[in-house]
Amino acid sequence: MYTFHLDIVSAEKSIFSGTVDSLVATGELGELGIVPGHAPLLTSLKPGTVKVTDHDGNVELYYVSGGTLEVQPHVTTILADTAARADDVDEAAAIAAKEAAEAAMADQSSEIEYAEAAVELAEAVAQLRTIQAIRKKVGK
Repeated sequence: MYTFHLDIVSAEKSIFSGTVDSLVATGELGELGIVPGHAPLLTSLKPGTVKVTDHDGNVELYYVSGGTLEVQPHVTTILADTAARADDVDEAAAIAAKEAAEAAMADQSSEIEYAEAAVELAEAVAQLRTIQAIRKKVGK
């Protein structure tokens, strides 16, 4: 079975570095599946879950706040402002951020504040979806 090297890096630290069979992430134009031999690619990522499958079929989930995905012949890199293992995402904080963003959108005083609130809402919803995905994976 062929594999490729994957690095997931946030602004603060390296989150993952290792050999994998595949990854699935959400790009600007939709969901992307990357497997060994994928054509070189550079694209933006939307906030959401990154699903990584290793050689043994184990699946790990990660949350990224958006960022960039670069595919080279033997190395794939995800650069994100914020990235975390799905287990490390704080559900209470994500719910609070979602509620605050929804309130800010409802009480808009300028287009800039509305746009900022919309981005914060998208990130909070993506975090909650990542939490739901891991619960589904472990059967909670």
